[in-house]
Amino acid sequence: MKLSEISRTLREIRVTPVKTLGQNFLHDHNLARWIVQQAALSAADFVVEIGPGLGALTEPALATGAQILAIEKDARLVSFLREKFSERRLEIVHGDALEFDVRRLFPCGPVKLLGNLPYYAATPILLRFLEKTTPITSAMLMLQMEVATRLSASPRSKQYGILSLIVQSQCRVEFLRAIPASVFVPEPDVESALVRLTPRAPEELPDHDLEILRVLVRHGFSQRRKQVGKLLKEFFPDWPSAAAEIGAPMQARAEELSLEQWIKLANSVRPPSAPGAGTDPAELFAVVDENDLVIGSAPRAKVHGNNLRHRAVHLFIFNRAGELLLQKRSRWKDRHPNVWDSSAAGHMNAGEEYDQTAARELQEELGIATGLTRVAKISASARTGEEFIWLYRGEYDGPLQTSSAEIDAVQFFPLALIADWLQKRPGDFAPGFIECWQTFRSARNAGPNE
Repeated sequence: MKLSEISRTLREIRVTPVKTLGQNFLHDHNLARWIVQQAALSAADFVVEIGPGLGALTEPALATGAQILAIEKDARLVSFLREKFSERRLEIVHGDALEFDVRRLFPCGPVKLLGNLPYYAATPILLRFLEKTTPITSAMLMLQMEVATRLSASPRSKQYGILSLIVQSQCRVEFLRAIPASVFVPEPDVESALVRLTPRAPEELPDHDLEILRVLVRHGFSQRRKQVGKLLKEFFPDWPSAAAEIGAPMQARAEELSLEQWIKLANSVRPPSAPGAGTDPAELFAVVDENDLVIGSAPRAKVHGNNLRHRAVHLFIFNRAGELLLQKRSRWKDRHPNVWDSSAAGHMNAGEEYDQTAARELQEELGIATGLTRVAKISASARTGEEFIWLYRGEYDGPLQTSSAEIDAVQFFPLALIADWLQKRPGDFAPGFIECWQTFRSARNAGPNE
């Protein structure tokens, strides 16, 4: 819309821009088209737009053929957008982006994020949508200049700090251009900027514990003018040795350390699991016949290489809300890497029993212990990878300590969402989980207590 059209439209729909909602409407057509071009949208894309306002970005985005879900907090603008774009591939959600359940996007496949984020909530919205477990594959966002420069800041700069490191540990950040206040109505008090964020691939940075990294960064930046070694002394009593190990001056301040150096510090506090840990090819599995009777044992590599029948367990762990914990398998797994699977699962070693294996896998993969109940037994077949599987269920709501060698991420999901996700994108899941899910659903429908 042109400036005159925006003013007329706002009068017609009786909307006075609310500063506390960050309502500054873009009126530069060329800039709007350029932003959408930078997002590289196509008809194959699913896009989430935050704060569509009067549709300045929505219109050129729809012209690419992409399917768009737009989140708008102002009910008056929701009504306007639904009327304006009634014939398009557009779903308008009336709500606050800070309260939007990002999990509902997983069945949509890879998602691109687009929007002019309100200044008052830009950082928490960003962190909510770009957490480690996210379906977002890229984000093209207009932000307050101060936030944009902090996101993209380099070591030794004034803007470099906690936000820089937390976001850059998850995403690659590109500062694309400054955006003057004059392209908005009403004009904001500050300049804006356009940034592109791309979640990092697992292999881009050394494996590390994200929570430990964040704890260290927050401690290190708690007093910017103080030497970081003094702020981290509870983690590194021998700071001179730690500084030498990461190649930093002993008197360094927090803003002098690169992301890679912070990761090295985190890994010295909690070393990551070695690649391939938990997938030892020489590990002995119980080998069974067609009736699940043990007839011997063989190394993992031989069992999988020759498709020998063997035993396994899968565990479905629920929280109090009835949501099911899923794990995303590590890229190091010898079978079905980087897909979603049961809460925990594993093979039965030679000499073990099913219940014993279930308790062991729960501890090894999730670092927890809880009561487990048998749900059903699944026969060995090509769909299970020639595994006889006992499926268990349990409940747990506390903290988890996952094995990074086996698990990339964990997340609780509502059952209805998982069902929708499986129907739309079965390739996102390990075949064994699909068999267990179908068995669980059948047992749930048949059992009066479920």
